[in-house]
Amino acid sequence: MPNNRQTGPLMAPAARPPAVPPPLAAPRNDRQGTAILLICASALIFAAQDGISRYLGAAYSPIFVIMLRFWFFAVFVILLCARAPGGLGRAMRSKRPWTQIFRGVLLVAEVVVTVEAFVRLGLINTHAIFACYPLLISALSGPFLGEKVGWRRWVAVAVGFAGILIVLKPGSGVFSADAVLPFVGAAMFAVYGLLTRLVGRDDPAMVSFFWTGIAGAVAITLVGVWHWEPIAGRDIPWLLLLCLTAVVAHFMLIKAYELAEASALQPFSYTQLVWVSIFGVVIFGETLAPNVAIGGLIVVGAGLFTWWRARQRERAGQG
Repeated sequence: MPNNRQTGPLMAPAARPPAVPPPLAAPRNDRQGTAILLICASALIFAAQDGISRYLGAAYSPIFVIMLRFWFFAVFVILLCARAPGGLGRAMRSKRPWTQIFRGVLLVAEVVVTVEAFVRLGLINTHAIFACYPLLISALSGPFLGEKVGWRRWVAVAVGFAGILIVLKPGSGVFSADAVLPFVGAAMFAVYGLLTRLVGRDDPAMVSFFWTGIAGAVAITLVGVWHWEPIAGRDIPWLLLLCLTAVVAHFMLIKAYELAEASALQPFSYTQLVWVSIFGVVIFGETLAPNVAIGGLIVVGAGLFTWWRARQRERAGQG
């Protein structure tokens, strides 16, 4: 799920790039090319992670699986922040601690909802709807952040939601209450992304990263311990792989955002939808229905348009 990042579920903000003396700095094009490769690789790994989550979520309580995943993630966050300038003491100091805690709780709740959607709807249908989260961020940036939302963005949002309706086919007899799950997950992730931008006005990225992992782990533990289940021996390797892929993908994200701006990398995060579709069809025997493919493309296209408009405004402001 892409992550703000905003990207898929558990994509956290990265630290600012360290200052590099000009003689040693890599050419800008080389840095951006490397960043694009890293973001595409992380999208592939996140797609694989979604597939593993779908498999484990069908065998165990999703809350239990995500609790173990967040424990591993919290350890990774602590080790990473401990090595950052200022150490853990600096990472813990937030000017908006309650907002940071709410972000972490919201993110872990979103992951639970999304994994449940994977189990009930499959990877393809879930991601086709979940891909609307950039549009929700665009629509909600006005009331949350006081940003001006122009008519072009509102048109893009409307077009994106038309794409969701094509995916869902309401009134055709195939629409179910379960189809609401990925939309709820997308809405939660959009609010998480907006809150990430809000706290970013006062807190460094590493502080937000720390609170994301720790608050999320504590919150899911309070609920997850009541869902404890014995793990079959055959599933232990998959569980370990789920945790390891989360660490590897997040490390790649951090390195990518050290090399290039997030706004330049955002379009490439949509490659996760391609990999998810391949895994869904080949591994899980899902069907890529024509309405899902068309609706998903419309949603992604609307999201890319909002990204392009944001880039145009940034360049106009710099000019």
